[in-house]
Amino acid sequence: MKSVVPANGVNNGVKEISKGTCWLEKKKKPVKATSLSSGSSDLEEESNAECVKRVSNKTRKRSKADEIKPKSSRKKRRVGSGGDVECEGRRAKEEVVVVDDAKKNRELKLQVAPFTKAKSRSKSKNSDIADVWFPGNEIDVVSASSSRFDSHLKIEYFIDCRSMTRNLKADLGDLAICHQCSQGERRYLFICTFCEERLYCLPCIKKWYPHMTKDGVIDQCPFCRRTCNCSSCLHSSGLIETSKRKLNNDERFYHFQYLIVSVLPFLKKFCKAQDKEIETEAKFQVTSQVDISESLCSNEERVFCNHCATSIVDLHRSCTKCSYELCLNCCEEIRGGRLSERPEVKLQFENKGSRYMHGEDAEPSSSSVSEDETNNITSIKWNADENGSIPCAPKELGGCGESVLELKRILPVTWMSDLENKAETFLASYTMDPIMSYCRCSSDLEESMKRKAASRDRSNDNYLYSPDSFDVLMQEELLHFQEHWSKGEPVIVRNALDITAGLSWEPMVMWRALCENVDSPTSTNMSDVKAIDCLANCEVKIDTRCFFEGYSKGRTYGNFWPEMLKLKDWPPSDKFENLLPRHCDEFISALPFQEYSDPRSGILNIATKLPEGILKPDLGPKTYIAYGISDELGRGDSVTKLHCDMSDAVNILMHTAEVTITEEQRVAIEALKEKHKQQNEKELQEQNGSEGKEIVSYENGYHDEIGGALWDIFRREDVPKLEEYLRKHCKEFRHTYCSRVKKVYHPIHDQYCFLTVEHKRKLKAEFGIEPWTFVQKLGEAVFIPAGCPHQVRNLKSCTKVAVDFVSPENIDECLRLTDEFRQLPKNHKAREDKLEIKKMVIYAVEQALKEVETLLADLN
Repeated sequence: MKSVVPANGVNNGVKEISKGTCWLEKKKKPVKATSLSSGSSDLEEESNAECVKRVSNKTRKRSKADEIKPKSSRKKRRVGSGGDVECEGRRAKEEVVVVDDAKKNRELKLQVAPFTKAKSRSKSKNSDIADVWFPGNEIDVVSASSSRFDSHLKIEYFIDCRSMTRNLKADLGDLAICHQCSQGERRYLFICTFCEERLYCLPCIKKWYPHMTKDGVIDQCPFCRRTCNCSSCLHSSGLIETSKRKLNNDERFYHFQYLIVSVLPFLKKFCKAQDKEIETEAKFQVTSQVDISESLCSNEERVFCNHCATSIVDLHRSCTKCSYELCLNCCEEIRGGRLSERPEVKLQFENKGSRYMHGEDAEPSSSSVSEDETNNITSIKWNADENGSIPCAPKELGGCGESVLELKRILPVTWMSDLENKAETFLASYTMDPIMSYCRCSSDLEESMKRKAASRDRSNDNYLYSPDSFDVLMQEELLHFQEHWSKGEPVIVRNALDITAGLSWEPMVMWRALCENVDSPTSTNMSDVKAIDCLANCEVKIDTRCFFEGYSKGRTYGNFWPEMLKLKDWPPSDKFENLLPRHCDEFISALPFQEYSDPRSGILNIATKLPEGILKPDLGPKTYIAYGISDELGRGDSVTKLHCDMSDAVNILMHTAEVTITEEQRVAIEALKEKHKQQNEKELQEQNGSEGKEIVSYENGYHDEIGGALWDIFRREDVPKLEEYLRKHCKEFRHTYCSRVKKVYHPIHDQYCFLTVEHKRKLKAEFGIEPWTFVQKLGEAVFIPAGCPHQVRNLKSCTKVAVDFVSPENIDECLRLTDEFRQLPKNHKAREDKLEIKKMVIYAVEQALKEVETLLADLN
């Protein structure tokens, strides 16, 4: 089997790989074997490599290795190619070393004589000495004359180098090994002059650090640059500082004050709803004071409403007989006679065979045609009593239908009301100054900070705020960000990777790290991965090497139609930080506006305020690795279909690989597109019985040579019209097995639709709305506000990493979506309340008040 390393500054060559190998190499040019060089492919490669700056341990600062070496093996200076002498400058005081006259004469000859590396070199079969190149004499690599004198110098130089390295091997023994691969025999090793400890061999430099030169490794090795991707480093955390801007106490106080001001109205709303339920409870309790018993619930479990699946934070009603639990929203709906039964939905798509997916007639199938069905439950009465008490749900809805639901609590009785009073007291004592406007996007001087993404008539939001990653480190840019963010506008931050250490995001590097994670059972399951076939929208199992080969070279079906695959939850999102800790740190260090986006310590990220011991939602980081091509196929594209996230999110494009389509394949694709179009026309005419039905045609969509992914993000105010368009045209979309969508339950949350270029044209023509459309380039971070429907199509093979967060500005939208999701059918995949926004709000107020108390003590 052949494998390919994706191209993004990495060699694209192919090499046959043994079954046990976890990484790939560039294909080497054949070298004529000799009796001296046929013993090792590594030696062949090294002997054909261009000569680089040879370095000697004599130029290094004194280290443990130097202490055991004879003094005659040390030097003070490095000799340049022009004969100039450079002081190392690494020590304030240098030791004068006396060298013998013969050695001085030999060095003088090497300074003035041209030098080329021998094509092959002899090595004793019994020699187990590693060839180590140390910093020292810089020798210009020039075209050598084929003179006997030059040849003599070359041989003499290698003899001297071997003699020196044999002494080093004798001194260091097994320590003379490559930091990356832990091998030392029969390899050239380069020692880092910065740390004077770590060595890297030539094959590892070429394979895993193709962007670095040998001299670069000598000056500062990958470990010192914090970019080492050896197994040990990739499984280490804390090697880099993830926070890019330290906040002083005044800034922290301001942010916590801003958070309390933003969050307190929602806490008041929750308290009001609970007070109302307590008043209702008082009507049918005999005692003057309402007694609310505590529900037995540990911090490590979530409590959900049995009817609507939304999370329960504090007050709720529970059946003492069958433990059926009901949230306060459902209680209110029952008393008002508005309760929805939310029946289960069976959404099945018929598999008509692969020929059908490629535009031909359906294959004969023994299975009957599957229709979208709903388990229609006859109207079931579930009403509250006159005094407001609610009986347990009927058996048809999962309850026992016998006992009355009792009011229960999870938190201490007055805890939420005490928090509310405490927050109000604080805000009364410390008022916030009016926020000044920092937006300069309307100025022509700020063209570099905005990007055109729409062409709406009479609109001032066609341009998106798009600062550089270095600009966002300034406080005024955070305020500028907040102005756009509070309006529900996406933000694009350019060059986010420029502020990181530069760790490799090659998928093969991450895969190797997972394979070598011997402490994790996950490493044993890395030979195969689960991927989604974008044409059939089905899960497939594929060899990992084959997947990553297709990532850079592409894959096709037998008819040349591109096969688009995307990894499904790889590595598992809830284990990303444990399995790839170094990559997780690198991603967090790349996050712009970390006050919001940092999943660990973002001061304005409400999700970080949940205390230890409380079960937290899985907000990432998550990786998205998928194929992609620039032309829009219309069927089987590598896309994330139109959907709406419950929380805010930021997505960074970490790596791309471009797949080239041959002319033969392009011709085949166009022919297949025509077959797809004819199939669409035929099916729509059969469904609608009309010859004049407008048919959606496929066109080449957006093409950008340097972009990686095409984004469409809709404004919140355009959602009603977008939903209306999708309901009207839902039958023009295809989903699983390329079967036509016959019905939608929620046109966005179902995630059945992807709007092609032609669909977006029709949407604007019929309803007058359009999304923000832009291309995400390598290293760009896209901030998506909660409640903004969006879709993505990969223009290249892409590796993206995203993390969710909850900002104070968008709590209202998170709550709206939570309520919208609870109205979905019972078995709908988007129905579960995974965010638990109410719990976050309560603990955010508590944590912020604790922090301001501490800060006030320090400031005073």
